[in-house]
Amino acid sequence: MTPTRRSVLRSALALPLAAASGCGADDDAVTFFFQARPEEARARVRIIDEFHRRRPDIRIRTVLSGPDPLQQMLTYCAGGRCPDVLMSWELLYAGLAERGVLLDLRTMLDREPDYADRLRRDSYGPLYETFGYNGGQYALPEQWSGVFLYYNRKLFEQAGIRPPRRWSEAWTFAEFLSAAQELTRSGRNRQWGFVDGWVPYYSAACFGMNNGAEWFSPPMAPARTNIGDPRFAAGVQFYADLALRHRVAPAVADQQSVSAYDLFSRGRAAMLLGGHWLYSEFAGREGLDFDVTVLPVGPHGGPGAVTDVGCTGLGIAAASPRREPAWEFVKFATGPEGQAIIAESGLFVPVLGSAMHSPQFAAAHRPIANFEVFTEGPDHSRQFAITPAWGKVESLLSRNCNRVLRGAASADSLADTAADIDTLLRARA
Repeated sequence: MTPTRRSVLRSALALPLAAASGCGADDDAVTFFFQARPEEARARVRIIDEFHRRRPDIRIRTVLSGPDPLQQMLTYCAGGRCPDVLMSWELLYAGLAERGVLLDLRTMLDREPDYADRLRRDSYGPLYETFGYNGGQYALPEQWSGVFLYYNRKLFEQAGIRPPRRWSEAWTFAEFLSAAQELTRSGRNRQWGFVDGWVPYYSAACFGMNNGAEWFSPPMAPARTNIGDPRFAAGVQFYADLALRHRVAPAVADQQSVSAYDLFSRGRAAMLLGGHWLYSEFAGREGLDFDVTVLPVGPHGGPGAVTDVGCTGLGIAAASPRREPAWEFVKFATGPEGQAIIAESGLFVPVLGSAMHSPQFAAAHRPIANFEVFTEGPDHSRQFAITPAWGKVESLLSRNCNRVLRGAASADSLADTAADIDTLLRARA
């Protein structure tokens, strides 16, 4: 199975940590709810261990997420057993904030103005602001992923193609297509120019955003979607046509049986769209020589390319009886000490500039020549949509965008879907 950010959200954690069938046991341990692949979980355990070394008076007990973290959190909290510290996802946390599940962390930050000021100055605005819903601050960012392009160095060198090194130097759509066509081979040893290791209609949205239109306006508590904007629709159609018209990518229907991750790992795909969550998978793959580059920009986009925020954060349950020790842990994990551990692990991209530009983060990515794709990524990140209505909105998007990606409709048809989505968004206003 291809490891994608969505599959991480749907998979139970397989690691011998202290899994709990419920939370809020009658002891003084701070419960920490999160979800991750096993190697990512080990990085979090390192943070917990270092925190405990420095603060032996505060114990942390992990609570491992099942396939549906949002529903699991709601179930815990409705039963009065909400974890103290909650992993928060950019697309999911607004619903928890609106239900009163998450504490507004301004109540803690305002007590420590010097720390709050240092944190803001060391943070990347697009990431920090992602968790600032409706005037509150409901989580602090802990890691960035974004999406970009992995590419096979050997195949690129054989074709004489040099990809962009930085977000400000992005290919045009036409240049990207030309490279993908040059890198596509037919026959028994089929080679694809491009494969998608993420959620296809999310990826298509990134192409729409890179053609000069936001997916939602404004991204925070949006009033409308722009999928009917001709620029956005043209970007989505360009993405769809990579498979439907130009045949440089597998059809969406084939992606159910053909793993983009496996194709790229075996050298049968020259480029793969994915996020940093795949880095450790590829870095450990024998015989795979890869690097990273940025997404392409359409005729109405730029200057420079943009990507999804792709960020998770840590919040505190509003009903937690252990707010103070929970806050100490959140400060540690999202602050300079915890971020230094994240940087050294190479499993995440840190969210503080001091950790991002540290020798430890560079050393963890020594094989990467285009290192600026990581270090400049947060500043080129754009939010998708921060709204409590995301679950219903996503249902409409998934159904109608996938029709476009399968070739059953053109991207122009998304204008009709936009009206239905806008109705949902207005109902939240």
